[in-house]
Amino acid sequence: MKILVPVKRVIDYNVKVRVKADGSGVDLANVKMSMNPFDEIAVEEAIRLKEAGTVDEVIAISIGVKQSQETLRTALAMGADRAILIVAADDVHQDIEPLAVAKLLKAVIDEEKPDLVIAGKQAIDNDMNATGQMLSALLNWSQATFASEVKIEGESAVVTREVDGGLQTIRVKMPTIVTVDLRLNEPRYASLPNIMKAKKKPLEEKTAADYGVDITPRLEVLKTTEPEARKAGEMVASVDELVAKLKEAGAV
Repeated sequence: MKILVPVKRVIDYNVKVRVKADGSGVDLANVKMSMNPFDEIAVEEAIRLKEAGTVDEVIAISIGVKQSQETLRTALAMGADRAILIVAADDVHQDIEPLAVAKLLKAVIDEEKPDLVIAGKQAIDNDMNATGQMLSALLNWSQATFASEVKIEGESAVVTREVDGGLQTIRVKMPTIVTVDLRLNEPRYASLPNIMKAKKKPLEEKTAADYGVDITPRLEVLKTTEPEARKAGEMVASVDELVAKLKEAGAV
């Protein structure tokens, strides 16, 4: 069995994001970049399935700028067998939209013929949560989103999903698309020996043109702004005063 894991290069989740002064986007100058946390969980799950003997090969793929090689090397150091980089942008500020990503992934899947695609449920930079669902539609494959547990049983995947009412367990026929949530696992740290080994693992580089996919943006970002600063709190002397102020504010 072969698993494909898409990974995205994003601003590290520990970094405070700064908006450009002109509101045209986010400032990426001298900012630490890392693998999208949800994608890291997806890589970890794919590796665990391989370690359990369920999977034979794990392929990591990234679509974006050339610097995404670093992200793929991290996936290889974690335990992925090989990687594919599709260079689709020269500017680090250009974000490839979900539909274009899904089309490129479909083209790769048509070549590689994986049995399972495990992806993060969303990227923390744009929060679109759309690529997995679009890919499922393009391939006409089954899908299981927001997974907190994944088991392979014969020709099916049994997936426990996180939903508003709690947990939902479903069985989907493979090949399938699974998008993962935070509680699925805790990703491992890549050891120094594995980081060194990752440098020798295959990393194939392609372009969007190689697959004949148009990546022209369909969306235009008009303005980017920071969230409003939280207002300072106010101390009250008693519960009665608290209730009165809440009533004044319309909170109760």
